[in-house]
Amino acid sequence: MTPAHEAALDVFLGLIADKDFAAVTLRDVAQAANLGLADLYRLYPDKVALVAAFLARVDAEVLAGTPRQSDPEETARDRLFDTMMRRYDALRPHRAALRAIHGASRRDPLLLLALAPALRRSMAAMLEAAGVPSDGLPGALRQNGLLAIHYAVSRVFDRDETGDLSKTMSALDSRLKTAEKWAQLVGKYVKRPDPKGSTPEAESPAA
Repeated sequence: MTPAHEAALDVFLGLIADKDFAAVTLRDVAQAANLGLADLYRLYPDKVALVAAFLARVDAEVLAGTPRQSDPEETARDRLFDTMMRRYDALRPHRAALRAIHGASRRDPLLLLALAPALRRSMAAMLEAAGVPSDGLPGALRQNGLLAIHYAVSRVFDRDETGDLSKTMSALDSRLKTAEKWAQLVGKYVKRPDPKGSTPEAESPAA
């Protein structure tokens, strides 16, 4: 991301934090970033592109903090917990902007639909950071499961004023444990052909 991209994105996040998402136009962003509207349009053709860039920036920050070697003693749920908590730490300075985006998404289903590909890419990145496959149909199911967990935990995160985000940690841990239990239950009934005879893997974000 170029300095111009970064500057425009920072301006956008500041504007929607101060105002409402729907009240901010590309012209507002261009003026605040000291750019011509055509220049901004070449960087970000719409507000969906700006939100997608914000999510990609957060993804990159989380991935940068991912250890190169995983601890063999850690479970998939442990790694996913650590990954998602790094995500909430990265999102913490932008909670006001997030509230504006979430509020607009709830009011405008078309906006939520437009953001869906970026959200799924983010969840896929989080799964991969945790060493959980995100491709194919099993990966798509895991992405959906993690996205559902993220939506639920985000409501707690949005109001969590504890210094260590302990309420968010508790909510995330609880949701991941529930997902793991469902995965184990489903795994008893879902059989897959495996030439090596390994244990079937359930379709859970924590599996």
